Amino acid sequence: MAREIPPVTNIDITGAILQRLIGADATTILEIGAHHGDHTVALMGTFPRATVHSFEPDPRAFAVHRKMVNSPRSKLYQMAIGATNGRANFHTSGGLPPGEQAALKANYPEGWDQSGSLRTPKGHIEKYPWCKFKRTISVEVRTLDTWASKHAPGKIDFIWADMQGAEGDLATDGTQTLSRTRFLYCEYSNEELYEGEPSLAKLLELMPTFDVVYRLPGDVLLRNTAFVETA
Repeated sequence: MAREIPPVTNIDITGAILQRLIGADATTILEIGAHHGDHTVALMGTFPRATVHSFEPDPRAFAVHRKMVNSPRSKLYQMAIGATNGRANFHTSGGLPPGEQAALKANYPEGWDQSGSLRTPKGHIEKYPWCKFKRTISVEVRTLDTWASKHAPGKIDFIWADMQGAEGDLATDGTQTLSRTRFLYCEYSNEELYEGEPSLAKLLELMPTFDVVYRLPGDVLLRNTAFVETA
């Protein structure tokens, strides 16, 4: 039976809101799709005791992140979290959105590196025609459970996931890790912008113990109602 999905709210998910929900004493955070590191810095500021494990498969964004974020609490991995272990094709994005071209070129000297995905672009091509997917590269991939069993075997306070249509892969081989994760924030789309992209209803079906805390127009904050703190 499909769960009822709450209406959209336009609330801004600020650091203060996350700290109130998750607690300032959070120690382990996963950031899947870290891009240039802006969110990494914000997460470390919001949770001053946390180690942030960040994943970024695009070599352009990874290089920027490595230069921009310098903290012993930041652990950066040049890989994608996906449905299988090994290597997989990654569709890199390019082009630049219309707007302040000089500023955009300064921030994205090698083209737009924010929309790449393990999933083949589909509706994204029509919705954002300026964004081009001209090159596919091979990247390292680990499932959530495989990576976490070695690097984060205990409680995970928060997962921030920006996976460009591959959010459903978290549950493919990630159920053990998700069972010990307290909160999850991820993108969703009820349009198939990438092939096989799950709708919000499908994501909730894949993660049955997670309930919606806040639903935004394209993002959702979830709480694991089955999480039990252990000593």
